Amino acid sequence: MPAEVVHLTAADSGATADVLVGLGMNCFSWRTPFAGDTVTQAPHEILWAEPGFESGELRPSSSGIPLLAPFPGRIAGPSFEWNGKRYELEANHGEGVAIHGFALRAPWRLLDRRIDKVTAEFTPTLDAPETVWQWPSDYRVEATYSIAASHLTLDVRIENTGDESMPLGFATHAYFRLPLSDGADPESTLVCAPVDGEWLMQDMIPTGELKPVEPTDPLPSGAPLDGQRFDTPYRLVEGEGATELVDPSTGRTLRQTYDESMRCCVVYTPGHREAICLEPYTCLPNPFAMEAAGVATGLRVLQPGEAYSTRLILEATCTPKV
Repeated sequence: MPAEVVHLTAADSGATADVLVGLGMNCFSWRTPFAGDTVTQAPHEILWAEPGFESGELRPSSSGIPLLAPFPGRIAGPSFEWNGKRYELEANHGEGVAIHGFALRAPWRLLDRRIDKVTAEFTPTLDAPETVWQWPSDYRVEATYSIAASHLTLDVRIENTGDESMPLGFATHAYFRLPLSDGADPESTLVCAPVDGEWLMQDMIPTGELKPVEPTDPLPSGAPLDGQRFDTPYRLVEGEGATELVDPSTGRTLRQTYDESMRCCVVYTPGHREAICLEPYTCLPNPFAMEAAGVATGLRVLQPGEAYSTRLILEATCTPKV
């Protein structure tokens, strides 16, 4: 049976979105006009997804907007210790590494569906029972996508529904399609992220060492992509909650805003070069080992009944060149 897909429409702009509720609550298509574009108001596809992704049979982390919970990025081992107990994870990304949590690989249950909004939830005991013993507590993830004008908004709430404290990390892994304008050079896209340090890695696992970002670094200033390759975690500057992609030939801009709970931004360029990922994380990858080494990672702890909420907004605008 095909995975459940919900189609959304914004009455005020004609923008549309498709959400694969049946696999990870993944929004894999968002077609929207750019506000302020005086040349065309035709909808443009903002997200990149593999052909046939809506079948629910392709790799869930490679398209659209994967939602990463209860941990983002890699955990080496793959295991960790919490409150004196050892938890063993499935090595699902290379030998000895678990990646991106459980929520993106499971079917979610639809809670509410409207023309411009959809809400669904994921609870391990109900939706992925094979993962229950891999995490200290049961939990509930509720996510809502809504569209209006040239905005796509994601609201997420994660609640500890069990009897024990639980560690929590959350992130989005959006694949932003390049270029932002038909016929433009994707490599000329300006990439901007408010980062002040690069977390150094060994074998794709952070070592805990932070390398300061130089004033000439292209990310904070917004330099062209221009063949650069990334699979890199950076520290986000506190109080500056937005990344941007800009097409300099037309002024089209994709702005992603997030709240102060996001502590890390992973920048990733897929091998196909048809997209770029600017991924806000609440914590560093492999946070347990980093915390044990005295590194502040942003890992959150939810007590029974406690919840974490966040909102991310994507906005497509245009400031035409004079």
